[in-house]
Amino acid sequence: QLQASGGGLVQAGASLRLSCAASGRTFSSYTVGWFRQAPGKERESVAAISWNSDKRYHTDSVKGRFTISRINAKNTVYLQMNGLKPEDTAVYYCAASRRTFSDYLTLNDYDYWGQGTLVTVSS
Repeated sequence: QLQASGGGLVQAGASLRLSCAASGRTFSSYTVGWFRQAPGKERESVAAISWNSDKRYHTDSVKGRFTISRINAKNTVYLQMNGLKPEDTAVYYCAASRRTFSDYLTLNDYDYWGQGTLVTVSS
C-alpha cells in the first residue's frame, strides 16, 4: 500500500514537501512516480525516480521547482515543491511500477497507487 501525504493550502511562491510512504511491502526495487490531476483535467506525470535514485524525471512545467527523491531505508519517496504556482493546484498521487525506470513510462505502467493528497495554491 502507498500513502501520500503533505498536501495543503498555500500561497503562490510557497513550498510543500509531499511524502509517499509504503507499507505492507517494500518498494525499494520499484520505480516510483508522482502524478497530479487538476479538476476537469486528465492525470499527468509530474516526476519519477529509479529504484536507486540514479535516474530522475521531472516534467517540463516543474523543472527547477520540484525535486523527487527517495530513502529506501524508510520505504518513502518525496516530492519537494518550491515556488508553487496556482496552476500546480491538483490532487497529487504517488505510484509504484515494477518496470525499469524510463522517461516514457505511462500511467498504465504503474502497478500500485496511493490515495492522493490535495495541493491548493492560491494567488
